[in-house]
Amino acid sequence: MKFTLSWLKDHLETDATVDQIAEALTDLGLEVEEVVNPASKLETFTLAKVQSAEQHPDADRLRVCMVETDEGVKQIVCGAPNARAGITVVLAKPGDYVPGIDVTLSVGNIRGVESHGMMASERELELSDEHNGIIELPSGEVGQKFTDWLAANRPEAVDPVIEIAITPNRPDALGVRGVARDLAARGLGKLKPLEIPAVEGAFDAPVSVTIDPALKDKGCPLFAGRVIRGVKNGPSPEWLQKRLKAIGLRPISTLVDITNYFTYDLNRPLHVFDMKKVAGNLVIKPAEGGEEFLALDEKTYTMRAGDMVICDDNGVESLAGIMGGEASGADEDTVDVFLESAYWDPITIAATGRALKINSDARYRFERGVDPAFTLPGLDLAAKMVVDLCGGEVSNLIKDGAVPDVSRAYRLDPARVISLVGMEIPEATQRETLEALGFTLNGDMATPPTWRPDVLGEADLVEEVARIASLTKLEGKPMARETTGVPGAILTPMQQRERMARRTTAALGYNECVTYSFIDEASARLFGGGADATKLENPISSEMTHMRPDLLPGLLQAAARNQARGFADLALFEVGPAFAGGEPGEQVLQATGLLVGYSAPRDPFGSRRPVDLYDAKADAEAVLAAIGAPARAQINRKLDAWWHPGRAGNMALGPNVLATFGEVHPKVLREMGVKGPAVAFTIRLENIPFPKKKGATRPALEISDLQAVERDFAFVVDAGVEALTAVNAALGADKKLIESVNVFDQFTGPKAEEQMGAGKKSIALSVRMQPADKTLTDAEIEAVSKKIVEKVSKATGGTLRS
Repeated sequence: MKFTLSWLKDHLETDATVDQIAEALTDLGLEVEEVVNPASKLETFTLAKVQSAEQHPDADRLRVCMVETDEGVKQIVCGAPNARAGITVVLAKPGDYVPGIDVTLSVGNIRGVESHGMMASERELELSDEHNGIIELPSGEVGQKFTDWLAANRPEAVDPVIEIAITPNRPDALGVRGVARDLAARGLGKLKPLEIPAVEGAFDAPVSVTIDPALKDKGCPLFAGRVIRGVKNGPSPEWLQKRLKAIGLRPISTLVDITNYFTYDLNRPLHVFDMKKVAGNLVIKPAEGGEEFLALDEKTYTMRAGDMVICDDNGVESLAGIMGGEASGADEDTVDVFLESAYWDPITIAATGRALKINSDARYRFERGVDPAFTLPGLDLAAKMVVDLCGGEVSNLIKDGAVPDVSRAYRLDPARVISLVGMEIPEATQRETLEALGFTLNGDMATPPTWRPDVLGEADLVEEVARIASLTKLEGKPMARETTGVPGAILTPMQQRERMARRTTAALGYNECVTYSFIDEASARLFGGGADATKLENPISSEMTHMRPDLLPGLLQAAARNQARGFADLALFEVGPAFAGGEPGEQVLQATGLLVGYSAPRDPFGSRRPVDLYDAKADAEAVLAAIGAPARAQINRKLDAWWHPGRAGNMALGPNVLATFGEVHPKVLREMGVKGPAVAFTIRLENIPFPKKKGATRPALEISDLQAVERDFAFVVDAGVEALTAVNAALGADKKLIESVNVFDQFTGPKAEEQMGAGKKSIALSVRMQPADKTLTDAEIEAVSKKIVEKVSKATGGTLRS
């Protein structure tokens, strides 16, 4: 959004400087992106007077001028035809930068005559395209700054242009008057009243307008217009052209320039139809689909079924609220016009504009929401300007529909400014602020103005008050602290668990990733997802169409991208939600780690090896221990399809799976483009039971000062028996006394079968027994050892190896 300072002052009575205005706008939320001040490039130029102008001795078209300056009389060689004695000129001295020719002056020698400066033309100072002669000023003192002379005599030449960024929730600031209103509420001036003329029609319009009933509720609640006949559509006045040029618009004709002016001045987009090109009456209706429409941007668009259009007997004449048609546009021969003003539904305009890929000032404003109550007043203001600048007479108003009711009211609670923002603002000041912004107050109820569709609740009232008061006045204060007792925990138990899982995994050497919660359908199906329940209605791209069913696909995609860039060995992890469905309760919190490649860089000692499932198992156990999971979880192989069926497992408490670890299925790795060995673990943080005893303190550390006893056992079992079966059986021999059981050796292969028989192997267990109340006797140790042998033999069908 661009405007000039003088344009702003049409609506705001103020003495504030450009810098003060720019600072206030940014503080109000209307961020100033750029201020272009034409005076800044003219600061060095001063006024001078030519005393004499003699013919150059060696050039017919040059004159040697003696010029009176603030530094004395200087000799300047000039080729302008109007250089003569007695005129006041604009002087550029040696060292001055001349923007129009992109030159920094120095003392020159022209045909043997020294020249100490230059007398400038308007083009050389970028004031206009005039370059047939130097600038002649009707008045001015020698040495006076040229910018001061311009400010007093041609203020538009040094009129600063301000550009602000408008957030989508502030459509009212897309008009200069809306910006002026904010500044007036801040106290930088007084908002000038906007007088709406009473336009009396001189005749009945020869055309009617009709809105299709299907569009009145959602599409076009109100369409109005006036016919103006006998206009003369020539170039617009100089002041209007300069304003449009200043904000980057090209003047076209008076009628078109007026509609552009109202778009930026009052955020009221309008459109003008040439009556001689309109056949019959105008109808606003949904397109049937397939109609072709040549727009004012000289491009042809094909309408979709349902697109909102303005038609006459010839077909589509305008794409409603977005762009007019070339066929009915006004030109220099236009005599009678139909001036249209309407209110269009923002969502309908946005959908049509996006589908047809048309960007226009009208669409930009209508899809954000213009003031519906200003539809008819804006029409009358524009009609008066057309008559003032183009002549003609105005018809009676024709319209269909009515102004939509957007009235609503919210309770103003002055205390909420403190609770929501932390600022103490008197109630009287709050009420004054809202009234200055156009709100209507009735007791403690505040009704937003029709031009503020963004105000939708009590909190928005607080935001408006705080915004005008300036959030820069917000002072940091320490939060109130309890004077007695220990303050309660701020984080929930699940948040604490999530934080501990993140910190522990990072401490294990993993790099944290934050991937999108959206993945492509093919990847989602590899991990049990991809159903319609998790499909996005409006995806960001074709690669983000579904909610992720697991964290692994995002990590594998990140690994593939890293491998493509030469990073082969990776340790990545993420903590976040995965989605089993599209409903609020159908998501789970996971902590997932991924190891790809080798365990260490290459070295001369042979320590480098491929990562394996035991790496993933050890890391999963470390994370589970850190977040307080039970130490003796069972391991089973009821695995999901993306895990290797023989090299992965679940850690579970009965049917409750706490974590899964192991190799990722080779098929999944191929589909995801990941090379090399890849192992992973996934911890289901919500499945881990919380401790029954709740308290702020940690449990006491229990350490026995009695000597532990270790015994080794070797069992001959069938080759298909899993070592885990023997470990779990040994642990069950005496759950209180036996602290740990580890496999320290396996004897398999042909040599084992020669000694123990075909289809046999040996599993060696190390059992650690830790007494708590007394030292174990030999008899007690032997009794426990006997139970261990019995339990393992029964569970595995094996025998104690002799």
